[in-house]
Amino acid sequence: MSFSQFLDYLQLEKKYSPNTLTAYKTDLKSFSEFILFEFEEKDLSRVHYSQIRNWIVALVDQGLSNRSVNRKISSLKAYYRFLQKTGDIEFSPLAKHKALKTASKIQVPFSEAEITQVLEQIDTSDFEGLRDRLIVELFYTTGMRRIELIEIKLQNVDLSGKYVKVLGKRQKERIIPLLPGVISNLQNYISKRADLVKGRETPYLFVTQKGIKLYESLVYRIINNYFSKVSGKIKRSPHILRHSFATHLLNQGANLNAVKELLGHSSLAATQVYTHNSISELSKVHQMAHPRNKKTN
Repeated sequence: MSFSQFLDYLQLEKKYSPNTLTAYKTDLKSFSEFILFEFEEKDLSRVHYSQIRNWIVALVDQGLSNRSVNRKISSLKAYYRFLQKTGDIEFSPLAKHKALKTASKIQVPFSEAEITQVLEQIDTSDFEGLRDRLIVELFYTTGMRRIELIEIKLQNVDLSGKYVKVLGKRQKERIIPLLPGVISNLQNYISKRADLVKGRETPYLFVTQKGIKLYESLVYRIINNYFSKVSGKIKRSPHILRHSFATHLLNQGANLNAVKELLGHSSLAATQVYTHNSISELSKVHQMAHPRNKKTN
């Protein structure tokens, strides 16, 4: 079976993004080329786990991290599950495969003070400054992903209803409430945006100075540039703002299930990665409030 049928399935039924589809295609092409070169096998439905293990060893020898290898194996697992679904194979050669061990990747969120400092320092006297401040605000007050922000259309913003609609992973739509201060800034931005794009209409909320839709690398640069002035953290990306959103809500006692819904996670397990930063806050409360600790002070 050709990869195109599998990719069509991922795109049309699973609603995977173009970037994800490209990654799957690259991984499968790499694997098929390895199997053909090493074992002269063209039919991937006839591959055994021992051959896949050789590929894994080769990837590690190339210097790929365990995390990267696991991602490639994940692509392969999905392909073999698809072959099972279509009846091309009965059992997946990866059925008993165990992922390579990876070190926990702790991502340090921005502090509330750092975020406040950035918001106060952005000059909103021109269109780009106004736009950039709103981007920072939306990331921090909604927890949305970078691609979700880029894809917001004007029709997705309901100022009277005080919410914004975003399309998450696998095209799942969710509604995120907006804070009063953000609504006010949105109104101001939309007014300035209307003047900028006059005569060259685009449906997207966020645009460049030239009136065209924002792109991912620009959004990353916006966040990195502003936060590099106030933060010494290694990672300064839109995802760290999403991480900060979740961590700060949990620190303030927000319900884990509510944070899960706001983030658009499909399971609590995905949301729980943000709870490690809340432990220090819980520890402070525990130390201050527990009667046994009070007796020793």
